[in-house]
Amino acid sequence: MRSWKEMILMEEATILVLLVLSLHMQKIYTAEVDIISYSSFLTENDTLVSPARIFELGFFKPGSSDNTYVGIWYKKISVKTVVWVANRDYPLTNVSSSMLRIDSVGNLVLKNYTDHVVWSSNSESSGNATAQLYDSGNLVITDGNSMKILWESFDYPTDTNLPGMKCGKNYVTGAEWHLTSWKSIHDPAIGEFTWSIDTRGYPHFVLRDGLEIKFRHGPWNGERFSGSSWPSINTYFSYNTVINEKEAVISYNMLNNSVISKSTLTYSGNLERSVWQEDKKIWEVIVTIPKDICDTYKICGPYGSCNTEDTQKCSCLDGAKFEPINKRGWVTGDWTGGCVRRIPLNCKNGTDGFNKYSNVKLPDTQTSWFNNTMSLTECKVICQQNCNCTAYANTDIRGEGSGCLLWFNDLLDIRACSKGGQDIFVRMASSELDHALTPLVSKKAGGTNIKFILIGVFLVVFVISLSTWLLYAWRKRHLSAQTEEGRSLNVGESGREAMELPLFSFSRVAKATANFSLDNKLGEGGFGPVYKGMLEDGQEIAVKRLSKTSSQGIDEFMNEVICISKLQHRNLVKLLGCSIKGDEKLLIYEYMPNRSLDEFIFDKRQSTLLDWTKRLNIIKGIARGLLYLHQDSRLRVIHRDLKASNILLDADMNPKISDFGIARSFGGNETEANTERVVGTYGYMSPEYALDGLFSIKSDVFSFGVLVLEIVSGMRNRGFVHSEHKNNLIGHAWRMHSEGKSMELLDSSFAEARNPSEVLRSIEVGLLCVQQSPEDRPNMSSVVLMLGNEGALPKPKQPAFFTDRNLLGTDISSTSYPTSSSNDLTFTEIAAR
Repeated sequence: MRSWKEMILMEEATILVLLVLSLHMQKIYTAEVDIISYSSFLTENDTLVSPARIFELGFFKPGSSDNTYVGIWYKKISVKTVVWVANRDYPLTNVSSSMLRIDSVGNLVLKNYTDHVVWSSNSESSGNATAQLYDSGNLVITDGNSMKILWESFDYPTDTNLPGMKCGKNYVTGAEWHLTSWKSIHDPAIGEFTWSIDTRGYPHFVLRDGLEIKFRHGPWNGERFSGSSWPSINTYFSYNTVINEKEAVISYNMLNNSVISKSTLTYSGNLERSVWQEDKKIWEVIVTIPKDICDTYKICGPYGSCNTEDTQKCSCLDGAKFEPINKRGWVTGDWTGGCVRRIPLNCKNGTDGFNKYSNVKLPDTQTSWFNNTMSLTECKVICQQNCNCTAYANTDIRGEGSGCLLWFNDLLDIRACSKGGQDIFVRMASSELDHALTPLVSKKAGGTNIKFILIGVFLVVFVISLSTWLLYAWRKRHLSAQTEEGRSLNVGESGREAMELPLFSFSRVAKATANFSLDNKLGEGGFGPVYKGMLEDGQEIAVKRLSKTSSQGIDEFMNEVICISKLQHRNLVKLLGCSIKGDEKLLIYEYMPNRSLDEFIFDKRQSTLLDWTKRLNIIKGIARGLLYLHQDSRLRVIHRDLKASNILLDADMNPKISDFGIARSFGGNETEANTERVVGTYGYMSPEYALDGLFSIKSDVFSFGVLVLEIVSGMRNRGFVHSEHKNNLIGHAWRMHSEGKSMELLDSSFAEARNPSEVLRSIEVGLLCVQQSPEDRPNMSSVVLMLGNEGALPKPKQPAFFTDRNLLGTDISSTSYPTSSSNDLTFTEIAAR
């Protein structure tokens, strides 16, 4: 039997062995590696280090957070500075047993303690992939067989832009590079702020707070960003800029590699360019954006110019030629209304000219057009000949200047610059010109005009012939359908009367949409896809392209061409023209920058942008548009597919009714018809139409009523089922009205309406429009009056489709147009009872 001394010695020896083993294990499993592969992976205390030990990748906890992330930071800097985060929206709450490795198919994956994939590079490889960290801070995954780069972190920036990292957009692939802020110093999840290149018009940097632009960099002019106070030649870095038909990309490189610099979009919404000062052990901020009040986006409104050196920061671009729209507000510091010309333009007489304004930050280029090869003289000619062109400038100021940049709207976000500004030429009336400039008309221009006239005559003849042929083919194909459907739209009119709109060449539209690039695709519906484009004169357009697989497309195409070309109203979308080439059939519309209503009212984030005043204006605008269709237009038109996705919103949130592909027109006093081909969208269809095929102007009134309730509540009629009484939105609204609780229907995205009586009145009008019997529903002239007055309203009767959704079979899955929501499908072939 061992003595107590021997036992103590054995215990001490055991402890020593365990300690040695512990140290040995620490050495084995806590390591710095230079590669990650299937067999070499990172755990909690391991790091991946770049060759020159400049950057390091590993697990970290930001600020005082208990969550763990995988990120990249500077290795040699004493202040831990994270420049990239992998799982920023998917933190690890328990880092034990977590690992970062290459999986069997070549993905770099982060797995948690349950072996669940938290984050993946989605970079599959046919061979043995490996991941390395470069000295640039770029994490790169390479195929083991071909050595081809499969994935790199520089393609997925977070909040920091490093030298060599791109910011911009590739028009061919659709790839985009931009910065997004952290939520806080303790949370690297995607925050509210973004720094990106806006490629609408001439590319320029914008800083956004959510969807709202907070700051806009002037466009790159070959030396600097227009209006930037940063010198064109500096000792820190140089810019690399590529702007062409394939991409708009800007990056920077350090002129002195011994200087460590970065640009970071902070969680508070500032872009900070900083340099590491080793002696002070701090990041020294050398540039902050925005830096002063004049960096506030369009603070001075149209044709207003901001100057920090003036006591009153905003003034009109030229006080002798422009004046404030709101003179009283201008004095008190309310500059948002901007300025207006004292003497209006008179372009049609050809007497307008241009005044030169120097040392300015160029205006917002969202609605601009550019050509990088033109001279300034050629630029002036183009702008002079287009009455919509408001100003022009060079895109490149180096040397004698080159390139052409044209503006087609009011000039916004201008600031006076003591340095860093450039010249812009603004269109003015002849009496306001600074010099005796004669209209720019030459023999060459005259010859060009004659050529355009001859081309125009040819196109007119071509359109007449083509439209006649189309109408003949359409009649022949749909003769039997016309007997069943009633009188078709304008079949009795001549071809020239039926197609009163320009004919675009297919190549022109293809060029405007970057050859129908997926990057320009806005949505898709029964007709086919819709694309955004820009014509050579800078006008933005939306193009509907007939799908070759669409069975109803040719009907909708002809219907829309003939119908909407005759309709002109501020609350109807404007059809600019059409294009026909073989099987290709295109409709060209004015572009609506805010797209469709459903993208706002049914989205929690977007809905906050629509306060009650804007919603009421949208309701009234739709009502005026319908009144025009039903009563005041050259044709009496029933839309038959009025819904939120078919209400487009312009830049000022004015509503415009769109999509007349299944509309019907009537003559004389006709107001209704019957069909066995029910077309429209469930949830918006009136009961007599959905069940019996009977449609009338009161069918559109019903759809309008549904829209009103959706706009007020922010909820879809279809898809909404109350948890207690199982009613859809109409039934729920009726129940709240009956119980005197209508205000509870109001969208929760805003706390309260300024005028509750307007909300209650709108709900009552909506309920009047969705009454069961068509005879009980008001016509649109009464609706417009009810919305605009304060008199007593009739009491609504019980609405249609208000009970349990299964009772009338209204719960049918569907898709929408022009967006891709899952709630609104336009049905085109449903047999009625």
